[in-house]
Amino acid sequence: MATLTARVVPVPLRLGGRHIVERNFLLYKRSWVVFLSGFTEPVFYLLSIGIGVAQLVGDFTLADGTTIGYAAFVAPAMLASSAMNGAIFDSTYNIFFRMKYAKLYDSMLATPMRPWDIATGEVTWALLRGACYSAMFVLVMLGLGLVESWWALVALPASVLIGFAFAGAGMALTTFMRSWQDFEFVQLATIPMFLFSATFYPIETYPGAIRWLVEITPLYQGVHLERALTTGTVSWTLLLNAAYLTAMGATGMYIASRRLGTLLLK
Repeated sequence: MATLTARVVPVPLRLGGRHIVERNFLLYKRSWVVFLSGFTEPVFYLLSIGIGVAQLVGDFTLADGTTIGYAAFVAPAMLASSAMNGAIFDSTYNIFFRMKYAKLYDSMLATPMRPWDIATGEVTWALLRGACYSAMFVLVMLGLGLVESWWALVALPASVLIGFAFAGAGMALTTFMRSWQDFEFVQLATIPMFLFSATFYPIETYPGAIRWLVEITPLYQGVHLERALTTGTVSWTLLLNAAYLTAMGATGMYIASRRLGTLLLK
């Protein structure tokens, strides 16, 4: 009697991650209001602070002598912050629930999928979601006349890069979380970055040591990148910002995939 044997082979990388993206798309397709809610917060900040406070502040003069309105100064920072917040939410709270309570990843790893597939799929979804938010926000900026340069066309890919950095780092950190209380540390990191990463005033406001500390934070890298693109003050230093964010995201994804394998493949 002939015996048939089947060999389980890993799902190709391009397919493993795609299945997770499709799963998340179908999930949010039925709750599109929740999906769109992430877009409203930065717009409200822009309208209240960038436009309302702008009546009191007046114009800003950048380091190269370019003069722009306060709303045009704040808007790219809101774009970078939106990319950060969207990526952090998707790669921390959602990942933790699926891993610890829904046991979704245990089920996935019972198939030929690998931890790397999960990491790439979840990060890709976070990037797609963040790209949607960023695209809508850029349209709002255009409608309000807050774009000063054609370099703003690169602002959308730049926001995706910011999302990649924070999604990779967020997912890696989530694999070390023990309970929901640990997420207070996430807020402890993201809120100060939002407030102090030259979001509402120039980096030159800070004294030397504090300025150096702010400049090495990941959100400042994104704010500097987006502001330079939307105002047309482009220089070679933007390559350093892009390299920083790329390295942060890639390192986070690597750590996340290794940690998922350690936690779930026992």
